[in-house]
Amino acid sequence: MRSSSVSRALMVMAVAAIGLGASPARGDGPSDKSFKKHCSACHTVEKGKNKIGPSLAGIVGRKAGTIEGFKYSDANLKSDVVWDEAKLDIYLEDPKKFMPGNKMVFPGVKKADERKEIIAYMKSSQ
Repeated sequence: MRSSSVSRALMVMAVAAIGLGASPARGDGPSDKSFKKHCSACHTVEKGKNKIGPSLAGIVGRKAGTIEGFKYSDANLKSDVVWDEAKLDIYLEDPKKFMPGNKMVFPGVKKADERKEIIAYMKSSQ
């Protein structure tokens, strides 16, 4: 291989390596961007850490209204909802419509991609 060919090959490999380093690593888990934007003022995903709203740690598969130490609305306590991704999606779009009488004053997340990101983030934080 000629010197210029070797130099060109090394340059291509260097550019490729720099390009890979500049992008986010795959497999790092879902982004918390939408969670921070819409949820973090009132909720955490830290087990046992409630804010204005209850901790959302382990929410997928959990019955609504069951975080110890949080005072839920009667609507939430009596709902018999077990949170899965589909129910969370509907709830996050319009909490008052999904569960009339709940205490959450948040109007909802209208963008489906943001709801999906929030759910994926909560699920990954279990």
